[in-house]
Amino acid sequence: MPLEDHLLTESRNPASERIDTLDALGIVRVMNEEDAKVIAAVRAEERAIARAVELIADRFRRGGRLVYAGAGTSGRLGVLDASECPPTFSTPPEMVVGLIAGGPTALTRAVEGAEDDPERGAADLDALGVSAQDVVVGIASSGRTPYVLGVVDRAREVGATTVGIACNRPSLLGDRVDIEIALLVGPEIIAGSTRLKSGTATKLVLNTLTTGAMVLIGKTFGNRMIDLQPTNQKLRIRTRRILRELGEVDDDRAGELLEQTGGHLKAALVMAIAGVDAEAARRALDGAGGQVRGAIEAATRGKSS
Repeated sequence: MPLEDHLLTESRNPASERIDTLDALGIVRVMNEEDAKVIAAVRAEERAIARAVELIADRFRRGGRLVYAGAGTSGRLGVLDASECPPTFSTPPEMVVGLIAGGPTALTRAVEGAEDDPERGAADLDALGVSAQDVVVGIASSGRTPYVLGVVDRAREVGATTVGIACNRPSLLGDRVDIEIALLVGPEIIAGSTRLKSGTATKLVLNTLTTGAMVLIGKTFGNRMIDLQPTNQKLRIRTRRILRELGEVDDDRAGELLEQTGGHLKAALVMAIAGVDAEAARRALDGAGGQVRGAIEAATRGKSS
């Protein structure tokens, strides 16, 4: 029996066996009912996802990187999540990187045979100079894509932490990584079309990996993005607005605080909330590992002691 016959992602879905007889509303309803199963599949893996978040944050604190690797839809989702980190969290582009089998061309069209080459996966990882400081996340809905297996095998050889995201269990990918995330979303509406439920579940997990890790390393205060680099007028306006709202100061005072910190919103927030000068705010932030809440608490204690 071919291996594909054992893959959950390649199975037939009884709910959609007559989808070609439905009208548009019927198709929408069937798809929505199936998509609702994605949340439960992700929830079932929340502990594994949380372990991955903690490891990624730890590597970020040490100057390490997060590297995604996938083919087809999986690769595109990894590249998408990586590309959204710099504008969202003001991270350098090299901090979160996405590899896709076939290179940039594969973002918009299929590259014949690219996903079947484990050696190319290893070579692409080598080109990044991945080391034990980094986390490598292999993404393959089937759990057996050769390019992705080549990436994670090489990652383990160089001592990097490895995470595997698949939509089957057991899987070759799950057997090769330090943390397995198996998103058992069930058969797709269109058999084997893993851009559907599998892709949706994968996107949810990638959102959580980067957002969770960025929160842990201090990129937010409450639910606000605060590690902004005010490099244009829009961002300067946003920075002042956040400082006014969170620091409870008027616009003139916000401008003064930002001027004293060279436009550094985190330090300005510590100054506004803890009532300390710029130097004390910077020291508190350094001591708190960049966490604004911890820096405010430390600066406040320092004032009262």
